Amino acid sequence: MDDVPEPTWLVAANVVRWRRYGDLGQEFRPGTKAFRGRAKVYVLDTYPGTADEQLTAVGHGRHTGWITIDTGTRHLHTFRPQLVYSPAVLRRCAAASSRTREEAVVLAERLDGIACHGRHTYHSAPHPDPCLCHECLPVSPG
Repeated sequence: MDDVPEPTWLVAANVVRWRRYGDLGQEFRPGTKAFRGRAKVYVLDTYPGTADEQLTAVGHGRHTGWITIDTGTRHLHTFRPQLVYSPAVLRRCAAASSRTREEAVVLAERLDGIACHGRHTYHSAPHPDPCLCHECLPVSPG
C-alpha cells in the first residue's frame, strides 16, 4: 500500500480562456497547447533566472490525464495559495520544496503581478477589435 503524501501548500492558478498569438498578437488561441482555457493548475516551481516568467505547472492536460509542464506565467491568472491534498499532484511535486502558507501567499502575489505585466507587454501591438484577451474580456460571475 502506498503512503499517502502529506498535504502541502502550493500556488493554484487558472489558464487564461484566450491568449494572443501570431504576428503582433492579432490572433487568439483558446487556453494553451497543453491546457484548456480555465483549467486549474498548480505551480510547482518558478525560474528566477527568467524573472519568474516561466514556471512548472501540474494539471489535467488537454488530451491526457495529469501532466507536468513548463509554461509561461502570462498564460495563467488568479494565482492563490491552496493546501493540496490530491495524491496525484503531491506525487508530482515531491521533488519541489515545500512551502508554508505565508510563502505561498507571497509567491501568488508576485506571480499575479508578473503574469499581468507579461500579458500587457509580450505583444507590443495594440489589441485587435474586438479583443478576447484576458484583460479585455468582461468579468462574468461564477
